[in-house]
Amino acid sequence: MTLRFFQGERFGLAGRFWQAGVAGLAFLALSVQAVVAQVQVTPLPVTNEEWEQPYEGFRVVGNLYHVGTYDLSAFLITTDEGHILINSGVASSVAMIRQNIEDLGFNFEDIKIITATHAHHDHVAGLGEIQDLTGAETYFHEFEVPVVTTGGNDDYRYPNRGVIYEPIEVDHVLTDGSTIELGGVVLTVHHHPGHTRGAVSFTYDVEEGGETYHVLIANMGSVNQSTNFANMPGFPDVAEAYAKTFASQKAMNPDIWVASHAGHFALHEKRQPGDAYDPQRFYDPEGWHEEVNRYEALYLERLAADMSAAAGGGASPAPAPADDGHGH
Repeated sequence: MTLRFFQGERFGLAGRFWQAGVAGLAFLALSVQAVVAQVQVTPLPVTNEEWEQPYEGFRVVGNLYHVGTYDLSAFLITTDEGHILINSGVASSVAMIRQNIEDLGFNFEDIKIITATHAHHDHVAGLGEIQDLTGAETYFHEFEVPVVTTGGNDDYRYPNRGVIYEPIEVDHVLTDGSTIELGGVVLTVHHHPGHTRGAVSFTYDVEEGGETYHVLIANMGSVNQSTNFANMPGFPDVAEAYAKTFASQKAMNPDIWVASHAGHFALHEKRQPGDAYDPQRFYDPEGWHEEVNRYEALYLERLAADMSAAAGGGASPAPAPADDGHGH
């Protein structure tokens, strides 16, 4: 367990008011009166060894690099004006991510922007440390702000469970259609809720070898083990959120796509350690639509089972393997 000292929740209080449908401007005014608080961090145990298993950093396409672990993706987008990091994995992954970035020939300290596909601990637990080490500015969807600023304590599934990762101060609040810009790169934010309230995907165009690739860094619509579509007081419209996400993702047509977990985009089927760089390796437009349809089918199965159980038709089935084991 570690003891974390951080400046008061700059957006955390406001985030709660947004969720309640009350204007948060008054609390944003108060938030500038930051108070140094003492927070006890009690990390969740890492139950999947692949989350901490080292994996070499590699170039996906153009200026997009995978710098994460064997299963937990972290993506570095490089520019002449600094770099963007998406996701961190668990807290123990920071040193590994740093080594991957430096082995690829980039400076870790040149990270200027950090963000994430969603605020579960296996994707953001290291971002607070990276923020401290680099001074990078942070960008999160408005519905994830209360979660990251409380270190995972303000999670609709497990309210007030305690701080499970280093709280992250938020510099910029995102909504659907927002952009993140650095060094000529323009990332477009796509709100894809369900897995969390503020889950997002990112798109941008990459020029490589005379070709223009439309690249997607996706948050897939996997269903958490703890989700009950018939009774989710902290997220009562969770079923509608998933439906919105699948409709949005079906309308997307990426040339190259990657995702938060290696298994989501078949990383280890498409690439082996030591493989030479090939911009066509992750070119998979058809695979994208197949995967979205697969996740939608799993969602519809869970939805029907939960509604049937709530109506007295029996218990919900055990989560499908594609659930990702996300009891966090």
